[in-house]
Amino acid sequence: MTHLKEISVAGGCFWGTEHYFKQVAGVVETEVGYANGHVENPTYEQVCTDLTGFAETVHVTYDPAVVSLGFLLQLYFKAIDPVSVNQQGHDKGSQYRTGIYYTDPGDLPAIEEVYSEEQKKYSQPLAVEKLPLDNFYSAEEYHQDYLDKNPSGYCHLPKSLFDFARSAKV
Repeated sequence: MTHLKEISVAGGCFWGTEHYFKQVAGVVETEVGYANGHVENPTYEQVCTDLTGFAETVHVTYDPAVVSLGFLLQLYFKAIDPVSVNQQGHDKGSQYRTGIYYTDPGDLPAIEEVYSEEQKKYSQPLAVEKLPLDNFYSAEEYHQDYLDKNPSGYCHLPKSLFDFARSAKV
């Protein structure tokens, strides 16, 4: 049996980011929540105040025998504006910042490699955080699998990106 791995990514509103990653072969589970803030058990309303330090984040569990971390991160960069600070699409605020949060320090070389390749495409520095996952609190149930439950719900990502993720091959 393959040992599953995990990575957490912040890519703006977590509804679309979660739905995007759910399309990728090898992703076995996603969970939306709040990462790297300084309040215990925050609510969505608290996170939206911009005072908690949390980023809307998707915790991704994946099978490395099917999909590599490097490939997942390449897909991640296709779904974000990596030079935008505290904003993705129309969503503004520190909770919409971008970030890659790891639990295994052994993942850092793969993260650095993809990050470095992406940086070459831009003249300004990337605004994507690369940090250990200090804490993660699951978002309220109505946020989990939101776009599955509400197919016409708000999403900052174009629907074509979901099709792309579904057909993406390593």
